[in-house]
Amino acid sequence: MTEATMTGPIQRTHPYPRPDWTFVCADALTKVFPDDVPPAAAQDELSGFLGETLSFQVAYLPPAHGSGGGDRIRVEVDEASAPFTVVSTVELVPVTLAAFDGHDAGYLRDAPGLYPDLLKPLPDGALVRPLAASWGALWFDVRIDEAENAGSRTVGVRIVRESDSQVLYQVDVPVQVHPVDLPGLDIINTHWLHADCLADYYGVEAFSAEHWERLDAFIGAAARMRATSLLTPTWTPPLDTAVGGTRTPVQLVGIADEGNGYAFDFSRLGRWLALCRKHGITTVEIAHLFTQWGAKATPAIYVDTPSGREHRFGWHVPATDPQYRDLLEQLLPALRAYLDQEWSEGSVLWHISDEPHPADRDSYLAAREVVHDLLAGADVADALSDFDFVDAVAIPIVATDAVEPFRAAGMNPFVYYCVSQHTDVANRFIAMPSVRNRVLGRQLFVNRAPGFLHWGFNFWNTQFSLGSLDPFADTCAGGAFPGGDASIVYPAPDGTAWPSVRYRVLTQGMDDHRALQLLRDLTDHDTAASYVDEGGELSYSRFDYDRRAHLSARQAVDERILAELAARSK
Repeated sequence: MTEATMTGPIQRTHPYPRPDWTFVCADALTKVFPDDVPPAAAQDELSGFLGETLSFQVAYLPPAHGSGGGDRIRVEVDEASAPFTVVSTVELVPVTLAAFDGHDAGYLRDAPGLYPDLLKPLPDGALVRPLAASWGALWFDVRIDEAENAGSRTVGVRIVRESDSQVLYQVDVPVQVHPVDLPGLDIINTHWLHADCLADYYGVEAFSAEHWERLDAFIGAAARMRATSLLTPTWTPPLDTAVGGTRTPVQLVGIADEGNGYAFDFSRLGRWLALCRKHGITTVEIAHLFTQWGAKATPAIYVDTPSGREHRFGWHVPATDPQYRDLLEQLLPALRAYLDQEWSEGSVLWHISDEPHPADRDSYLAAREVVHDLLAGADVADALSDFDFVDAVAIPIVATDAVEPFRAAGMNPFVYYCVSQHTDVANRFIAMPSVRNRVLGRQLFVNRAPGFLHWGFNFWNTQFSLGSLDPFADTCAGGAFPGGDASIVYPAPDGTAWPSVRYRVLTQGMDDHRALQLLRDLTDHDTAASYVDEGGELSYSRFDYDRRAHLSARQAVDERILAELAARSK
């Protein structure tokens, strides 16, 4: 670990007086803090394939007040590259919990403060007002989709002062886009989208026209992050909800009690599936059938009756209550038949209960028995971190810091990380270096993992959903989770998703996986893995933090792909 830098005070180098601007061209794996000089990127060529987003940054420090500060700046991209380049400002966000006590050395910082994370798109011609006495950054995304525009190019960037149109800085960044399409991601990659948080933040009624517009935008954003699966709120997912509490209902399946049995309306579910299909989602996950952390109760399910809507199931109804079994005996066969017909081109994952602990084994097994016959032949998966559950879950989704017993048993399991995976393993907390985020793609490939899960695409609630929050003001779920664990996107005023630095870097990690897939198909798995497995030392808990080495390894993968394709063309 050559760049785990969480030791000693930050070295501030803001000389005063400072009459001139300072600029640094930085790579996409650098985080530019307002009080620290960013390292300059080596001027290696950015390399990628069609449809990939290749990124770099220009960091800037304005003159000191009293020596000409206060100017606004304009960003210009050369005419040939401008159609393929999106510029964003890297905005600071508050992090009240950066890291838990006793954390490892692989954090950039551990103190509360303002951290770079939000990527806010900069409209053409818009001006940027730098913060006085602070480093800021501009983020450049270059993407080419069509082969006729591929090849080598130089992205020319100029930073111009508004007051007198003086060019303060210019840089030419070499970019090589190869005219080859990468294969689609061949693993399940799921980041749970919280439909209720969209309704709450934007103040719209669940499944109103406005809510569907937000869902469309955010499902699209998840797909662009290479998500291939979505948690589907057939009923309001019983996740991170205090015992006895509820979340804003977002139940896709209409359920009516007509006195002589239940009737079901799947029209909203059909609309959801259509959005998934539109954005290339290939797997839907049905909301958990029982409550989190032990499967002791039923999820919040609302039933329409002649006297009105009734909150019939929830924390107040035990998991093994015969009334719930009666509902499921009617609902699950009908739901499965509907999915067989309307989602025949994709796959379906079912869940019993999220993250059961060893003490929950009996209650989990009892809940599983309630639906065991109704889910015969279905793919049933649950997140867990205890090997003793291996016989209880058909498809275990294993925490990355608990995976070794499973691997020792000859398994290459589906994995996840969340708030608890904060030591040694990869994660995406804002206070972590970006390599610790991007490395996941190669870890999944080298370990032949069939999938990855993360719970927090846009969880904008406090812990246990005791209240909603503003994700621009609180990135820590009310102080419970390290900044960035609960969400990786921000809600734009127009109802779309603004990305974060972590969103962009994680997408690039998944594209690393796709490039490795292509090289594997051209050679074999071990050959592809040898380019990124760090001499056989790469594991879920061991990886190199060196940014340059990480980017160079990806470039070597690209070069080998091109060599293999050239050999075949001859």
